[in-house]
Amino acid sequence: MRFQDKVVVVTGAAGGIGAAIVQRFASEGARVVVTDVNAEGVAATASAVQVAGGRARGVVSDISKVDGCRAIIADTLAQEGRIDVLCNNAGINRRGPLLSLAPEDWDLSFAVNLDAMFHLCQAALPPMIAQGGGAIVNTASQWGLHPAPNHIAYNVTKAAVASFTQNLARDYAPQKIRVNAVCPGEIHTPMLEAGVRLSGRTIADLDRLVPYGRIGRPEEVAALIAFLASDEAAYMCGSLVEITGAQAVC
Repeated sequence: MRFQDKVVVVTGAAGGIGAAIVQRFASEGARVVVTDVNAEGVAATASAVQVAGGRARGVVSDISKVDGCRAIIADTLAQEGRIDVLCNNAGINRRGPLLSLAPEDWDLSFAVNLDAMFHLCQAALPPMIAQGGGAIVNTASQWGLHPAPNHIAYNVTKAAVASFTQNLARDYAPQKIRVNAVCPGEIHTPMLEAGVRLSGRTIADLDRLVPYGRIGRPEEVAALIAFLASDEAAYMCGSLVEITGAQAVC
């Protein structure tokens, strides 16, 4: 129960890694704010936690908009009184090389994957500082560190997330704000399944590319995020932690 009565905000929480993050924090005693633009997914994730005896509350918001980001933090402070952990997990993947992308693909990738972190952190930092500290864990990607082909918008935004994480950590460590990022490889999520269908490959094909023998699971990423947010990782700040099963970029 490392997060007993702590308030945790999770974006992109309607499914995949986000839902697993919510479940992990709730299982360790947190009061979790479940937020996503997908209202049905938010309700399902929050309900699953509540049925299991945990505490979760849904907030539907569009973080591609500045007001949507600010509304999440304002609602959390009004309802819960504090924010102990912010998990910037939401992300989209507009696939293709540069010449295949529309300007809207590029702009939306930055709005969701990077700009939302700026707005959410800018709103969450003052109350965290006032309460004496907090933890921020961002979801970057292995591809942000070692870019794979034909995913330029995703790769560039995730590289920016990695840099954002390290810069934010350097600036606010003196105020006891710990900022770290996870950099997953291939994780079995709905986003990955959509990509697999487009590529003509199968999950078994991806499993064979991983030295560990299989791709990752959302709950494994959630476990790492929970560790980074916990007091057990008290001296980790500005870290980019890969979780890949020793997989090279494919």
